[in-house]
Amino acid sequence: MSITVVIPTLGRPSLYALLSAIDGGRERARPSALSQVVVVDDRRERARPLAVPEWVTVLAGPGRGPAAARNVGWRAAGTEWVAFLDDDVLPEPGWLDRLAEDLASAPPEVGGVQGQVRVPLPADRRPTDWEAVTAGLATGRWITADMAYRRAALACAGGFDERLPRAFREDAELAFRVRRAGWSLSRGARRVTHPVRPEGPWVSLRTQRGNADDALLRRLYGRHWRVDLEAPPGRRHRHAAIVLAGASAMVCGCSAVIGGRRGWVRAAALAAAVWGAGTTEFAAARILPGPRDRREVGVMLATSVAIPPLAVAHWLRGWWQWRNARPIPIVEAGHIEPSAPESVGAAR
Repeated sequence: MSITVVIPTLGRPSLYALLSAIDGGRERARPSALSQVVVVDDRRERARPLAVPEWVTVLAGPGRGPAAARNVGWRAAGTEWVAFLDDDVLPEPGWLDRLAEDLASAPPEVGGVQGQVRVPLPADRRPTDWEAVTAGLATGRWITADMAYRRAALACAGGFDERLPRAFREDAELAFRVRRAGWSLSRGARRVTHPVRPEGPWVSLRTQRGNADDALLRRLYGRHWRVDLEAPPGRRHRHAAIVLAGASAMVCGCSAVIGGRRGWVRAAALAAAVWGAGTTEFAAARILPGPRDRREVGVMLATSVAIPPLAVAHWLRGWWQWRNARPIPIVEAGHIEPSAPESVGAAR
């Protein structure tokens, strides 16, 4: 058994803490199957090289997101297993030994083994909306914060889908294709810590771009794609209803002003009430589990008004962009042609 660890990065400071933790594990670990650690530099600007240790191999990423960067890493590896880590996790002591144990104990039909992810949250208050979203990684299925695949399984599935440019759904989509190719997935005993990344108050608006990725998955796998990919339920239909009610209220209101008929006034009032009720329910669902301080409540109210139209707009953009999309072809396990993968060697 041999293992390559692949870490895509945008050069965040957390990368160096991760590499330091791996280095400490290398010095203390029993002789293991770890062959190399590959960092895929996915920065758009590479005027300065990454200051990584000599034992780390650095490959240039295409700058199109983590899916494409991970493809660069695993396709260059010449090992039986490829373990993916996010650049903002911290492996717990003994992680390398437990990684080797997880993979050595995997039956031949297991194509991937997920590690356990711990997200530390404040002990003295309820988590904010962003902290709660990050905490979902602890229960996520097949997330690449710590996920190892057989290289053969990756080859069967065709690798990560590079049409998914964000760290969002690309791991669940790959896991679905790996299982469709005939492999099974399991959970291991190794653990990493995934701290909550500092973000500004409007991060929830930026993350709505992921709705375009959801539209792609709907095109690829049909209406039950969330069940197939083991993705949590979304709020797209509620967002669409809120947007429709708001648009109706504006149209009816304008018609009432122009035509002066009471019927338009009543229709505008009804649509506005539906919009208000939907927006209030959405805001309450985000505010009540949180700390409920003045700043958090203000941000939640403002973003709860903006998110539904943003989510719908990104969904429609993705639905049009990927109108002709087709799934990546897969090869059933046991029918892939053997090949000698190119080793990354000592490229830097």
